[in-house]
Amino acid sequence: MAGRTQLKPEVLPRLRGALVLTWIGLTAERAARTLWPLWTVVIAVLGALMLGLHDLLPLEVTWALAVLSWLAALVFLWRGFRLFRLPRREDALARLDASLPGRPIQALMDEQAIGPSDPASAAVWATHQKRMAQRASQAKAVKPDLKLAGRDPFALRYVAVLLFGIAMIFGSLWRVASVTELTPGGVNTAVSAGPVWEGWIEPPIYTGKPSLYLSDLNGVVEVPEGSRISLRLYGEIGALTVGETVSKRTEVTGSAADPEQSFDALQSGTLDIAGPGGRSWDIKVIADMPPMAEVIGVPERAVDGTMTLPFRASDDYEVIGGRVRITLDLGAVDRRYGFAAAPEPHDPIIMDVPLPIAGDRAAFDENLIGNYSLHPFANLPVQLTMTVNDAKGQVSEPHVTHMILPARRFFDPLAAALIEQRSWLLWSKDNGKRVTQMLRAISHRPDDVFRSETAYLRLRVILRRIETRLGIDQFDAAARDEAAEALWDLAVLIEEGDVEDALERMRRAQERLSEAMKNGASDAEIAELMDELRRANENYIQQLQREAARNGEQQQGEQSAQNENSMTMTQDDLQDMMDRIQELMEEGRMAEAEQALRELQELMENMQIAEGQQGEGQQSEGQQAMEGLAESLREQQGLSDQAFRDLQEQFNPGAQAGENRGNEGRNGGEGRGQSHDGQQGRGQGQGEGAQQGQGQQPGEQPGDGRQQLADRQQALRDEVTRQRRNLPGQGTEGGDAAREALRRAEEAMRGAGEALEQNDLPGAIDRQAEAMDALRDGMRNLGEAMAEAQRNNGQQGTAEGQTGGQQQDPLGRNAGTTGRAGTDEQLLQGEDVYRRARELLDEIRRRSGEGARPDEELDYLRRLLERF
Repeated sequence: MAGRTQLKPEVLPRLRGALVLTWIGLTAERAARTLWPLWTVVIAVLGALMLGLHDLLPLEVTWALAVLSWLAALVFLWRGFRLFRLPRREDALARLDASLPGRPIQALMDEQAIGPSDPASAAVWATHQKRMAQRASQAKAVKPDLKLAGRDPFALRYVAVLLFGIAMIFGSLWRVASVTELTPGGVNTAVSAGPVWEGWIEPPIYTGKPSLYLSDLNGVVEVPEGSRISLRLYGEIGALTVGETVSKRTEVTGSAADPEQSFDALQSGTLDIAGPGGRSWDIKVIADMPPMAEVIGVPERAVDGTMTLPFRASDDYEVIGGRVRITLDLGAVDRRYGFAAAPEPHDPIIMDVPLPIAGDRAAFDENLIGNYSLHPFANLPVQLTMTVNDAKGQVSEPHVTHMILPARRFFDPLAAALIEQRSWLLWSKDNGKRVTQMLRAISHRPDDVFRSETAYLRLRVILRRIETRLGIDQFDAAARDEAAEALWDLAVLIEEGDVEDALERMRRAQERLSEAMKNGASDAEIAELMDELRRANENYIQQLQREAARNGEQQQGEQSAQNENSMTMTQDDLQDMMDRIQELMEEGRMAEAEQALRELQELMENMQIAEGQQGEGQQSEGQQAMEGLAESLREQQGLSDQAFRDLQEQFNPGAQAGENRGNEGRNGGEGRGQSHDGQQGRGQGQGEGAQQGQGQQPGEQPGDGRQQLADRQQALRDEVTRQRRNLPGQGTEGGDAAREALRRAEEAMRGAGEALEQNDLPGAIDRQAEAMDALRDGMRNLGEAMAEAQRNNGQQGTAEGQTGGQQQDPLGRNAGTTGRAGTDEQLLQGEDVYRRARELLDEIRRRSGEGARPDEELDYLRRLLERF
């Protein structure tokens, strides 16, 4: 190509881009081959400086390595510039032409040497030039060859790159500046080069505050009390020193020039690093104040006597717990009548302060909830002391509140009188004689006071027991507590009364509310009267339910036949009407509210309890099966109750029939042999004080009772077998699951029967519990199968609303009446609702992990976990 470097004008624009890139690549290739030793030395030295290796080596070695590095750099720089040649345009054209087949660029720069005057030869040459031009126009830039393996057989350049990469991750550019200290005047120049120390401030973990890097801070620095300050000093020992007034250290402080120092910030002061690149800060320590707790409202009392007391707690960071102590405020007690005697000592009520399950605990409002109606302090002045503590261990100042301990109120005068005598007894057992005198006065003319002969007889029994104990000088604390419990049960019986009492109480509440609306009573009075009416209505419904249970289904049918024109409503309908009346009153539409109240009174007086179905003739096969399973579950519950009573009487053979705690079935009936209506049991109590040995009929032996229970268990197992064979929904997922659950119930009942025959009451009770769980599973699965079948038929699913209240939601709660979603149960009850909330959350997690549950239920449980 020598001497022929001119391209034709029409070809040059097509090659310019590829030619320039090829030239740049050729330049980089020559630079890499000649200068790689130089940049290898440079990045290796820079990486070593960033890692601070020069601070670890002796000064002489550091100087020697520095001199060698400078000499090597100069030698490689001189060698590079001596060998480096900038590529010419012809070199780039040659590299580009070599990458194309036939060297078209060379051909384009050639001229025709033979026969240029011959037209045929000239035509052939023109065609050849045209083809070469087309081929040259397709030229692309040639990649440079940057491989240096032949020139660097030991891969020293990669070692330098690796060292530099480690320095970028673990090193710091600030350390490079410390190399100036190796030269004269380095101490002065180090100030402008950056710090040669590091420091951190770590607040206590419980504060949740992030760590602070001292190099990023200036001036005043606010830190929580107890924060840990850590410092590291580099370079020559003694060049930097630390001074501080924040740690309160007086002993074992160490040297101010120690390379590593740590101490806690306990008071406000200064922190100073003296020396090259030193800094100074004013440390302001924020004291961790003790938490605070206070009652922010008056205690509220629910219908059943449950106290709700609002309170507020706060802390700088987090409240982690607290205690509430309730003691008798003796100075505020009216020391008259039964309270004139010296009180017996009682342990204070101790409970934990409830904390929020989720959210911020630095400041929150919560409610203290508890029911102390049975406690000796009930309705007496008490002193409530509340304290909370934080993560540091600090305890708040005790917050004392004086109040009357809320408990259940008794509106019936006779019931209130009995509760007053009970309080006197619990105050001091020396009041026993005074209480017997009062009870005799109360029962002197029973016809004028008692509405029920049963209540009168129970009071006389209580009176005789107290007098007997007093007569033989054995009225001790246990006898006193037994009498107090009996008085409470009798007061509850009198307070709740029967249907007629409940109806009369409901009428009085309705009349009082009506008069209040007519006379323009205040909103607070109307709200209180409305609550009273709600309680009266609920009590009336409960009494109707109890009377229906006592009279049995046949009597209910006769009553329905006699009251064909009476109206039927559910508890949900009643609640809707009450809400409507309250809404009308809040809107000031008193005339409409009074009319709605009259309608409610008429409905309540003609009401019968809705059972969830409209007669046997209208029930489907699934509904009948569901009712049969519910009846079997009740029967099994009764058998389990009887076995439990027999087990109690084995360990308490001197107990009177019906007086053991827990000897009460779901339908009430203290002392009954069975806990459910319609079951003829043994050992049925005949009144207070009626002795039946150990719950058996006269002449009956324990072995006979066990065999009777075993026979009844076998009969119930046969009935469940029949129900399983006739169970609808065969072939469906829910139906098959229900059958499998009933098979488990049968197996558990068989084991219970065998245990009863062998007089193994604990084993029998365990197997009976398994049978009841299996029956509940079967009912739930059958309800799901019925609902699925109704959805497939295009109907509105009402299976859950027609199961007699036996269906349960995924959390095990009984479903609401009329099949509506939710539950009618009281969720916030018991002595520790927060513990119950935690248990409920654990149960949700457990059930959500059971893959055998329906997809709809698992999805519902997952959504609950996401929310809470």
